[in-house]
Amino acid sequence: MREIDAVLFDYGGVLTGPVKRAIADWLVADAIAPESFSHTLRAWLSRDAPDGTPIHRLETGELPVEEFEALFAAELRTTDGRPVIASGILGRFFAGMRPDPAMFALAEELRRHDVRVGLLSNSWGNTYPRRWIDAFFDPVVISGEVGLRKPHAAIYELALDRLGVPPDRVLFLDDAEPNVLGARSVGLHGLLHVDASSTRAALAGLVPDLNPHSTGDIT
Repeated sequence: MREIDAVLFDYGGVLTGPVKRAIADWLVADAIAPESFSHTLRAWLSRDAPDGTPIHRLETGELPVEEFEALFAAELRTTDGRPVIASGILGRFFAGMRPDPAMFALAEELRRHDVRVGLLSNSWGNTYPRRWIDAFFDPVVISGEVGLRKPHAAIYELALDRLGVPPDRVLFLDDAEPNVLGARSVGLHGLLHVDASSTRAALAGLVPDLNPHSTGDIT
């Protein structure tokens, strides 16, 4: 007997990738000094970062993308002394991240086994393929659209309400440990995503009909 009836997927870093390689390529392409990026990310997004940082306000829709890009660029420096170009910086930041076929194949297989699949994601203002996502996932909860962000409990509770499934029958999948812990705090199963193979194997333990080894593309 399966132990869950639904899976909520994060988007960036779970359904898309490769994050580290994409960021590394962006740093080179924009000649950004890596240490300036690392310092900014720690200050704005680490577990110890206070609420209300520019990233937090971007994620909840309080800060327009253009204003965030200006603040972000101001914190960065280049390796060659050129000004950091603010306009379009988020588009360039996310340019190398692509949908992971193995993860979408996993979501499709879960649906074939009558496990509901939903999307619960913090948004950095990057463009989501909404028509396709809205058709594939139910529900779709994106932080900037609902004014809430992970790991705060309220966004998980909203997703659960829209899903209509008890929390102990839902698994939340994210590549950031604080978000997984936030999901567990409201009673969901939480799984830290490392790669498609290990995630599929872990889910196969909860959904016995799921093939623990298949990694084919969706059709």
